[in-house]
Amino acid sequence: MPLGVAASRVGNVTEHDELLSEERLERFRSRAAQYDAENRFFTEDFAELADIGYLKALVPVEFGGLGLSLEQTARLQVRLAGAAPATALAVNMHLVWTGVAKTLRDRGDDSLEFLLREAGAGEVFAFGLSEAGNDLVLFGSTTRATPQPDGSYQYAGTKIFTSLSPAWTRLGTMGFDTESDDAPKIVYGFIDRAAGGFEIREDWDTIGMRATQSSTTVLTGATAPADRIVRRLDPGPNPDPLVFAIFANFELLLAAVYTGIGARALELAVAAAHRRTSLKNEGRSYASDPDIRWRIADAAIDQDALLPQLDAITRDVDTRADHGSQWFPKLVGMKIRATETARRVVDQAIRVSGGSTFFAGSELGRLYRDVLAGIFHPSDAESAHSTVANAWLGPVED
Repeated sequence: MPLGVAASRVGNVTEHDELLSEERLERFRSRAAQYDAENRFFTEDFAELADIGYLKALVPVEFGGLGLSLEQTARLQVRLAGAAPATALAVNMHLVWTGVAKTLRDRGDDSLEFLLREAGAGEVFAFGLSEAGNDLVLFGSTTRATPQPDGSYQYAGTKIFTSLSPAWTRLGTMGFDTESDDAPKIVYGFIDRAAGGFEIREDWDTIGMRATQSSTTVLTGATAPADRIVRRLDPGPNPDPLVFAIFANFELLLAAVYTGIGARALELAVAAAHRRTSLKNEGRSYASDPDIRWRIADAAIDQDALLPQLDAITRDVDTRADHGSQWFPKLVGMKIRATETARRVVDQAIRVSGGSTFFAGSELGRLYRDVLAGIFHPSDAESAHSTVANAWLGPVED
């Protein structure tokens, strides 16, 4: 089944779908297997996406971007992930930062306007927040942020899962300031690759999402200039708009990637059911087998729920809807729903498709490995359920 048929099933075509033509998507898909086998960065995909302006999707037109909404961009990411999941996931991290800046600007906060201008000029932003052992995520940090006399900060610490390691030119990061008069503060800033003060370890050798090359980044005094320090926040849960903007864009664009993986897995399962035949059933295709039909239907029912919700929540971010205390449950719920659904759909697709998926060159086998990464992205299942429980039940009684 051609991708165009699958695309029509997962949502309405937008005026910007020509960015990801069927020919281009097939080209990305053909390279994805090689990137995975060689454990290397998606260099050709990245160059092609940069050339067509895809990295500027969320950048306003006046800054040289495409001026797309989060809803439109999430739909494009669904399509891209259906062809090349690792390419889509890595690009996501740049799109998250541009989305954060756009979300703030839409609400009258221009503190990250420089980011939109620089992205419009071709700079590439990476997401350098994740830390091993930091289950507080945005509400704490193991990295040291040391204030300098000129208002800049030097960062020292280890960041993990830094996607786009070979290509980023700007790194958004955070650290803990314990020295200022008003300490402690979590300090968010952006460093310039050309200024140094960091080491990228060549340690990305994973079972899936290999082309992202999300290597460990060790900050050894990397400096964010004073005009690139965007927030100094109290530790712990914080109502600052930056926190909302990061959560919203990170969770929803992740959900888009895994929605795309599920859609592609379902497409491959349908094709396999029609292709495979059964001696037991006199040579008829497995598409007539009641057990196979049930698995396909079960996967399709699960998958069908995702896009309407993704559309609705991304549109609410775009239109500045007010969900009050329910915003964070909606965001983490969407991420968990998309990643867990994708895992179930891929699993059903493999059961339908048979033993050929166990071979390293199988696309479905690769999707099975790629989809596992969804478990590890924040918010994890435990954190998400805690967030939702607190929203509906209130805090745990002492």
